[in-house]
Amino acid sequence: MTSRSEWGRLLTAMVTPMTADGRVNLAEAQRLAAHLVDEQGNDGIVVSGTTGESPTLTDDEKLDLLDAVREAVGDRAAIVFGAGSYDTQHSIHLSQAAEKRGCDGLMLVNPYYSRPGQAGLYAHFAAVAEATTLPIMVYNIQPRSAINLDTPTLMRLIENYPRIAAVKEASGNMGQISDVCRLAPSDFRVYSGDDGLTLPILAVGGYGLVSVAAHVAGRGFKAMIECFATDPALARRWHHALQPAIAACFCGPNPSPLKSLLADQGFDTQHMRLPVVPLSPEELAVARQLFAQYQPVA
Repeated sequence: MTSRSEWGRLLTAMVTPMTADGRVNLAEAQRLAAHLVDEQGNDGIVVSGTTGESPTLTDDEKLDLLDAVREAVGDRAAIVFGAGSYDTQHSIHLSQAAEKRGCDGLMLVNPYYSRPGQAGLYAHFAAVAEATTLPIMVYNIQPRSAINLDTPTLMRLIENYPRIAAVKEASGNMGQISDVCRLAPSDFRVYSGDDGLTLPILAVGGYGLVSVAAHVAGRGFKAMIECFATDPALARRWHHALQPAIAACFCGPNPSPLKSLLADQGFDTQHMRLPVVPLSPEELAVARQLFAQYQPVA
């Protein structure tokens, strides 16, 4: 069956490079996007996700990023735009604006802080789905949104709105993720939203990963995903090998460690916006020490 979306198996939620005075650095965003696709093996890029510090970006900045990344990668990768917020009308506005600019899909996070209940979650995602023709990936991350998208609610959405094409699962609940993989239509994609749980999610029927650490270890994640079906033992070796890189990227508030590691690789990514702050020298030393332990499988 043809998929509701064809975004590939490995996508990275891209950081947003910024200048020292806090402006979005579009030229560096283009250089990083090309690197993620051409050097790190990503099939797609999520622009203006939470790893990209989307809560601190203006609408114009988000859409300018979309334009810049599209220009940088062309048709070499799928571009998914982070249009979610806790305001349904704002999410609709961003979704429609992104559709006009041209992108391959939308990512919509659970409305955070307001905790609207399952009926409210359903109504929120349904309203956006009715307002756009783009395929949608819902982002279920209870630890940050303070509410879980329960499986029956997701199944209703999938049944009634075919353009809801995928879920990025970061609930950490493997029982729930397994149920989604078991109950969803065969053309619905379940992506891991937790780098460290990618292999277990593949094992219960997941399709791929929307990653943070693939900024710096993309080839490893791609190899693990691609070999899983034919050589699960090799996939397990990759899973174990990737753990230090994952730990390095999450040893402080996201995306501070990752931006520092990218800066070590020559990208102008050391700046961010409040309330996120750079790592302290001691924290940076820990991140570097952890990342140095990442050794790709021979």
